[in-house]
Amino acid sequence: MSNERKIVHVVDDDDAIRRSLDFLLSTAGYRVMTWEDGPTFLKGVDKMVAACALIDIRMPHMDGLELQQEMFRCGANFPVIVLTGHGAISMAVKAMQEGATDFIEKPAGRQEILDAVETAFGTQFNREEQRSRQRWAKTQLRRLTAREKEVLDGLACGYPNKTIAYDLEISVRTVEVYRANVMEKLEVSSFADALRIAFAADLGSERRWLETHNLIASSK
Repeated sequence: MSNERKIVHVVDDDDAIRRSLDFLLSTAGYRVMTWEDGPTFLKGVDKMVAACALIDIRMPHMDGLELQQEMFRCGANFPVIVLTGHGAISMAVKAMQEGATDFIEKPAGRQEILDAVETAFGTQFNREEQRSRQRWAKTQLRRLTAREKEVLDGLACGYPNKTIAYDLEISVRTVEVYRANVMEKLEVSSFADALRIAFAADLGSERRWLETHNLIASSK
């Protein structure tokens, strides 16, 4: 499918960002529809027309996470990319846990945005492709030591370095070193890429983390 037939919904309460993304994506050949908030988007979007959505994580009335959840409930099953500012990484991780294909930190470069959108349009895997991706991801994780994998698991749960350090009884600096090792060994350039591998390999279960580290009683 050519870009001219691909629709990108931009949902952001900042008019300047909406206009900037509209220009960037339109210039790249996409058909762009902009929305000032989640409720307006949900009311006006055509759920039956394939598209992808760039959603700001922090908005009034309905934040990006709530919008993503409501989209799935109402059948707007578009690939989602969340836009996040500094300090909202844990929310972005949560969005990826719930199915978002990527997150982009503002301000983002032109190519980063275009790459994320193109990737989002290519995420419609069939079941066999998903199984193949899971096998591939688990193979990738064999490059990591047990501790590095454990740190990646904590990051995939959405925990900050400080929480992971406390639970694993190591220093925050050591967590940072392990995180850097993970990025290098997995040969990824972004944290979102590392998370995609982690989620495909079935990491990121908060309940399993808590049970494994004896922070709650095991479920019956």
